[in-house]
Amino acid sequence: MSRFRAACIQNTASRDIAANIDWVCEHIDDAVAGGAEFIALPETVGLIEPINVRIPAATSSETDDVGLAAFRGKAAQHGVVVLVGSQLINEQGRIFNRSFLLGRDGVILARYDKLHMFDIALKNGESYLESEAIAAGDKAVLVATEWGQLGLSICYDLRFGGLYRALAQAGAEFVTIPAAFTQTTGKAHWHTLVRARAIETGCFVLAPNQCGHHCDKRYSYGHSLIVDPWGEVLADAGAEPGIIYADIDLAEVAKVRSRIPSLHNERPFTIEQQ
Repeated sequence: MSRFRAACIQNTASRDIAANIDWVCEHIDDAVAGGAEFIALPETVGLIEPINVRIPAATSSETDDVGLAAFRGKAAQHGVVVLVGSQLINEQGRIFNRSFLLGRDGVILARYDKLHMFDIALKNGESYLESEAIAAGDKAVLVATEWGQLGLSICYDLRFGGLYRALAQAGAEFVTIPAAFTQTTGKAHWHTLVRARAIETGCFVLAPNQCGHHCDKRYSYGHSLIVDPWGEVLADAGAEPGIIYADIDLAEVAKVRSRIPSLHNERPFTIEQQ
């Protein structure tokens, strides 16, 4: 069975973990009522803390993480698959930005630790140093679902096209890109990059993003996207919190890749300095 109805939930997380979780759980209920079988949540869905030194005290281990427990409960309650875009997980003082794929029974099917750290300085004075607080992962993750092969990624990974090409060549038919993409970089690049990842891999892309003003000077762009393997936008959440849906048929992946077989046409090369 390659068909399923997907939903992306777009939220505006703050420092209030309980309020964040309650809001998202209510919208998981709504997504199920809308027919979704696969529900994708954004990056750091349970907490936005812009001040790095405050992150350790606000985070918990996997075992103690209240958001993860709540989302596992919702997956089991409704019998749906949930992609927890990420939670900040504290493992004996090391913090990981970790995605979780939850099965219909709430069991954790896969984990992915964000590979690429968002360490940038923009001309407008905005700067982010994720690596100051977060430990980077070192493994790409591909997981077999009941519909097909899913490749996992998080936010800033979006800018590293080789990751998605490697996942597609390893068998990925759809990929998730949960994010808290900033307003500045989102306006400039979000739509283009998400569509590019779909086009160059021939994958469906589910990209749930956070939106709006979180706290302090932290803003996210919104515009969660669901994109087909041809690069067509099937759903765009706009700038406000809410839910988007799309009906996915992974059989389309093979059709698109047969039309433009770039994954098979790739050749090794060296760079010659002249």
